Amino acid sequence: MDKPADEARDRLFSAALFVLALLPRLYVAIAWAREPVWDGHYYDFGARRIAEGLGYSDDVVLGGQRVWHPWCHYPVGYSGFLAIFYRLFGAGPATAPVVNAVTGALVAVLVHRLARYATTKNRARAAGLLCALDPGLIVYAALVMTEPLAALGLVAAGWLVARDAKEKPLRGALLAGLTLGLATLVRPQSLLCAPALGFFALGGDGALRARLGGLGAQPGLSGRSLQAWKKSVITAGLALTTAVLVVLPWTARNCRVMDGCAFVSTNAGWNLAIGASPRATGRFETLRASDGCKVVTGQVQQDQCWRDEGLRWITNDPIRWLSLVPKKLGHTFDHESFPMGYLGEANPAAWPEPRKATGRAVLTAVHVALLALAALGLVASPLGRLPLRARLTQIAALLAVVGVVLHGILSDAHPFWPLAVLIVLLGALPLPGAPARNATVSYLVFAVGTVALTHAIFFGEDRYHVVITPILCLLAALAWRPSGALAALSPAPADVPPPP
Repeated sequence: MDKPADEARDRLFSAALFVLALLPRLYVAIAWAREPVWDGHYYDFGARRIAEGLGYSDDVVLGGQRVWHPWCHYPVGYSGFLAIFYRLFGAGPATAPVVNAVTGALVAVLVHRLARYATTKNRARAAGLLCALDPGLIVYAALVMTEPLAALGLVAAGWLVARDAKEKPLRGALLAGLTLGLATLVRPQSLLCAPALGFFALGGDGALRARLGGLGAQPGLSGRSLQAWKKSVITAGLALTTAVLVVLPWTARNCRVMDGCAFVSTNAGWNLAIGASPRATGRFETLRASDGCKVVTGQVQQDQCWRDEGLRWITNDPIRWLSLVPKKLGHTFDHESFPMGYLGEANPAAWPEPRKATGRAVLTAVHVALLALAALGLVASPLGRLPLRARLTQIAALLAVVGVVLHGILSDAHPFWPLAVLIVLLGALPLPGAPARNATVSYLVFAVGTVALTHAIFFGEDRYHVVITPILCLLAALAWRPSGALAALSPAPADVPPPP
């Protein structure tokens, strides 16, 4: 446990980090934001309707009469979140961007707080600074988009469990489940991270390996390791159950007012069809009625129709669907262009093509650097004294990361997406000589894996990686660690008691 003086200094750093992160975001929010465009138009419109007491809806004209028409195509969480501030401060053009600026600053603070359970004090501070100063996250304050709020939910859920793992695991699991449930209303695939919260009940890297029957342990599960797995299942199960219970009232609303039941939204079927249609390119493509769903009567039926079409296309030609995975991951991880496109669409006069091209180049360079450093955060420095097998393994891992970066730079297509795959592989495989991977690191790697898997199945766009950019900042701060060096954890124990 940190000494009170050390804890006070860390809290002071978090407060200063909030101000440091907030100032550039506020500038961008006030100076660059214009009328929301693309998906941001619908999030803003939905928030205005909710703030006016009309619910998540629009009006349609039937027989010359305006009729209230409920929505659930887009997830409701972000619009509902903005509606609180629209109701309090009005729905002026600066309200959503300023709220986004504060949200982004809170993300940086929570990255620092969570990083304290993953690594040393100085590296945790570096993680917070990387997140506070990341240009892509700063620019995102001007965009009325969901990713920063979804990222806040993912990081906050991990921090809540890590903070309470030793003394109040039940409270930590409940609060993390509540947070993850709210994040699911913003971004439904956030729920996929619930099982990874169980890592915090398994203890540190060495304990985890022993419980898995790995290096230095007898095969199979001992009584102690079986107890740890039970604690892990309880933690993950409690968080998952709580998250689902948070979402269920919205599901009940959908069942009541829509043309069928939808857990959160009705775009999963659409997204599956977009990524599987005969015209699929790996990124967003507009679906037409001629593609298969010509006659539908409601949003739920329409989504189910596209889901069925998508499954049919996958079944008819699974090889083609699988062959699109590299393209989907490429569109997700190879570059960072969406913020510049959004700003240019919202204010073309202020963002001519040369300025947008410069912005894309800067954001992409920082994004790729974060990807590479995040992968290196899971590779041991080869400078330490290691057994030959461990040294060769870590050198091979290092060369793999460097090779992917060089290939991405030199290739005409600039494929950097294999770095995301390497993060998952290096974080999951028990490679000899690897740096310590405690519960926090495992949770972060799992979150990266959920994003890669989701967009390998559906389709890719570069804005979808923004939700894990704060996680990449944290993993990047771990780069160049020695082999097996346990982080100087502040409050995190190697073993935690079961929930009471």
